[in-house]
Amino acid sequence: MQRLAIGIDLGGTQVRAALVDEGGTIVARVEDRTEAMAGPERVLSQIRGLVDRLFSSTDPLSVAAVGISTPGPTDTAAGVASDIPTLSGFADFPLKAEAQKLFPFPVSLENDGIAAAIGEWQFGAGKGLDNLVYVTVSTGIGGGVIADGRVVRGRKGMAGHIGHMSVVPNGALCPCGNNGCFEAYGSGTAFQLRARRQALQCSETTLGRDGSAIEGQSVFTAARNGDCLANRLIDEEAEILGRGFTSLIHIFSPDVLVMGGGLSHEFGRLQPGIQGYITTWAMPAFRDVKVRRAALGQNSGLIGAAALAFLAETAP
Repeated sequence: MQRLAIGIDLGGTQVRAALVDEGGTIVARVEDRTEAMAGPERVLSQIRGLVDRLFSSTDPLSVAAVGISTPGPTDTAAGVASDIPTLSGFADFPLKAEAQKLFPFPVSLENDGIAAAIGEWQFGAGKGLDNLVYVTVSTGIGGGVIADGRVVRGRKGMAGHIGHMSVVPNGALCPCGNNGCFEAYGSGTAFQLRARRQALQCSETTLGRDGSAIEGQSVFTAARNGDCLANRLIDEEAEILGRGFTSLIHIFSPDVLVMGGGLSHEFGRLQPGIQGYITTWAMPAFRDVKVRRAALGQNSGLIGAAALAFLAETAP
C-alpha cells in the first residue's frame, strides 16, 4: 500500500489540504476560503471537512500522519498558536491538541515559513543540499532555514521570522508594530503601496490612467509595455530584496537562497537585480550564492507540512 501523509496549509485567506506521497507528489488536493473571523472551532471544522473530501479518494489506512502549516507567531514546541493576527481567536490557542482530536493519527505543527523551507529542501529547489534559506515574498515576508542538513527552529519553534529584521532605522511602520522592518519595504504589499504613491506623482506613467486599480501584477505588465516608472519600481524592489537577501546570506551561509510567494511569479524580471546586488555588495566569499525560484510554487508549505510525517520517522 502506498504510504501517504496529509499536508494542511492554514492561511488567513485559504485553507488547503493534500495527500502527499513519500516522493513529494500531490496525489489529491482540496481547498476552501478560510472563515478567518469565525473562530477556531469553525476553522477546525473546515480542516476536518477538507480531509473528509480527501478520504473520498483514498483509503485512510494508507495515511501515516498529518502535518499542519500555520501562520505565526506560533509556539510549535508547545503546539500553541501564540497570536495569529489573520485568524480571529487564535491567541494562546492549543492548536495542535485541538487538531489531534480530529484525527486517529499523529499531528505535527510547523510555522508556515519553516514548512515551505522543508518542502523546497526535501523536494524542490534545495533538494540534495544541506544549507538553504527560503524566503516567501507575498503579502508579507517570511521564511525558514535549513543549516547543516537540519531544520532551524529556535526557541519555541519560531525561528525564521526574517521579515521583521530591521533594515531602516525609524523607518516605515510594519504590520507587526515595529518600524523599519524588511517586510515594510520588500513585501508585495509594500511594493504595491509604493507603486500607487509614485504613480500619483508621475504624469508620464500609464499606471492607473485607465481607472484600474494599481496592483503588483499591473506594474509588471506596464513594465513589459515600456512604462519607465513601472520599470524603475521593479528595479527598486529588486534592490530592496537584494539588500535583505544579502544580510541573510551573510548570517546563514546557504548553498542557495530560494524565493517563493506571490512576487516569485515575476522572478525572471526581479532575479537579475537581486543577484546583481548580491554580487556587488556581499562579501567576496559569499557572492557566488545563487537565488532560485521556489520549484514547488504555492505548494511549498503544503508539501513541507506533509513531509513532517516522514521526517519525524527518520529523526534520531
